Amino acid sequence: MSDLPAGYQSRIAALPGGPVKVRLAHWAQILPRIAALEPELVALSDHELRKRSLSVRYQARSGVPLAKLLPEGFALVREAGRRTLNMRHFDVQVLGGIAMFNRSIVEMRTGEGKTLTATLPMYLYALTGKGAHLATVNDYLARRDAEWMRPIYEALGLSVGVIETQMPQPQRRKSYACDITYGTAKEFGFDFLRDRLLLRRIREGQNDLLGGMLGQGGRGAGEKPVQREPFFCLVDEADSILIDEARTPLIISALPTEEEKLAVECYEWSAQIVSEFVEDEDYEYDHDKRKAELTRAGRHKARTLPKPAAMDAVGMVNIYQYLEQAIMVAREYTYERQYVVRDGEVVIVDEFTGRLGEGRKWRDGIHQAVEAKQGVKVTVATGQAARITVQDFFLRYERLAGMTGTARSSRREMAKIYRCHVIPVPTNRPVIRQHLPTRVFPNTSARWEAVAEEVAQMHQQGRPVLIGTRSIDKSELLSRMLTRLGIEHRVLNANRIAEEADIVALAGGRGKVTVSTNMAGRGTDIKLGEGVFDLGGLHVICTEMHDSARIDQQLIGRCGRQGDPGTYRQYLSLDDDLLESGLGPKKARKYKAIGESANGPLDHYARVFRRAQRKVERRHFRDRKQLMHFEKERKKMQRQMGQDPCLDTPG
Repeated sequence: MSDLPAGYQSRIAALPGGPVKVRLAHWAQILPRIAALEPELVALSDHELRKRSLSVRYQARSGVPLAKLLPEGFALVREAGRRTLNMRHFDVQVLGGIAMFNRSIVEMRTGEGKTLTATLPMYLYALTGKGAHLATVNDYLARRDAEWMRPIYEALGLSVGVIETQMPQPQRRKSYACDITYGTAKEFGFDFLRDRLLLRRIREGQNDLLGGMLGQGGRGAGEKPVQREPFFCLVDEADSILIDEARTPLIISALPTEEEKLAVECYEWSAQIVSEFVEDEDYEYDHDKRKAELTRAGRHKARTLPKPAAMDAVGMVNIYQYLEQAIMVAREYTYERQYVVRDGEVVIVDEFTGRLGEGRKWRDGIHQAVEAKQGVKVTVATGQAARITVQDFFLRYERLAGMTGTARSSRREMAKIYRCHVIPVPTNRPVIRQHLPTRVFPNTSARWEAVAEEVAQMHQQGRPVLIGTRSIDKSELLSRMLTRLGIEHRVLNANRIAEEADIVALAGGRGKVTVSTNMAGRGTDIKLGEGVFDLGGLHVICTEMHDSARIDQQLIGRCGRQGDPGTYRQYLSLDDDLLESGLGPKKARKYKAIGESANGPLDHYARVFRRAQRKVERRHFRDRKQLMHFEKERKKMQRQMGQDPCLDTPG
């Protein structure tokens, strides 16, 4: 570590002891070797630089270990970045790239340039010719990052492709054939499943008969798998994709049966009569498990209420289950929080990213129950043709890495499930962001009034303000309050996704006020406008705690980037839903009563919210472990039966 600049030495030394510090110190020894190549590469012409890159690629394909080629490969990428984008990788970014090359989830603070850092391992693994994938959270970021970094890769002789929703198969195949492919984790996973289904049809001879007779095996244009064997994947926002989204498997549906079509009648009937059922009288509700159970009185009511004639063929036990699910959905799934309705369809709003989950559906009939609740056409809950969990999909890659701003709290899960170390990389400049004291209020309305008041104060000073909300409806509510106060502002949520780039580009300007859901907490970089640095930088207001502390940290990380000044404050209220979901209804009612009768300050209750948040996080962790165990047993059983674990029938 003695060859490192003094600033980085001290920052690595300040990290917690143990294996992480040892690894970073070891990898840091490579930095001087990369730097030593710089003068030589700077002197090359663009054509010579490309030739040098192609020479390294030849070595990689001839069997020279990539670790041996790392110093020259990384030096080439750094020089290409300087020439094409006027962006030279900092030493800490190179250190992050080395960590990702060595199967690590790299934790880099907001504004430290993860998008640029990713080009280093992506380039090196792409040299093998086996394909390198970068998985991110949505199409917008995949397209943006691919186009942004494309000049670096092309200057070094590599091709870049992008996978997007609704893209036709031939175009997908072309994008996957590129050296480097950007896309969403969801699209990569579904393409993998579609390829498995196609390969099964080919094996079973269900393709074109004439083609089979000609010995083509049905492998005509449009009937070939689109992906190659999974080799290397770099997961952007790794905590969101590998942890938060891992509770929901990727599923391709099979054709519906008559029985499944009959279920539509049951969903619609249950949604219409659910309001007639009263808690503690007709049903009991388990808040921890989010499950309703009909009482004897509730079952009697279900039997006596009028039903459509088609439901005569449905057993009462099944009808009870439809009703219990309808009760749960009525309580837990709220319009413009968990979902919106677009063109007559229910579209999920991803809690972790604030974005629309196009093409995604809740499983186990929940999606159909929500559709019935909203009065839109109920899509038939179909069987499964193919399925895979997020964990299983990413473990199929020979090499795996990731990057995010918040992963340390999930380091054990990353190590146990994905066999990846979480490596915190020092910041390029010291962080000077300030945490202002958390404020706790008796109720929601008092909290919103205080938020609006603080926005007005900051706005008067000319400081830009970013206000984070948990859901679309809350962002719209605050927007109406600010409009009444005459404060000009912009709203960024899943209803206004087309305006995202413009809103983010201006959010750091003098006097700008931006109200946002979690969309502004992922993959965006808010740069300070002229004169804002001297005013104290961007001020972030967190209006509620999320189910995961990592989502709160993502929002907080929007301010204080690259050594900029910035402040943030958390606002809470004692009637918050988090207390009920984390501590249960009894304790939630107790704290709500404390709020209603309080005369003095309540800020010391902030620790209660952190306790509730940790309980919810542990519950989600248990859900993921349970899913993993279930999938492990399912795969074991199917292998014993000679079946493909990803498909529903023998492969």
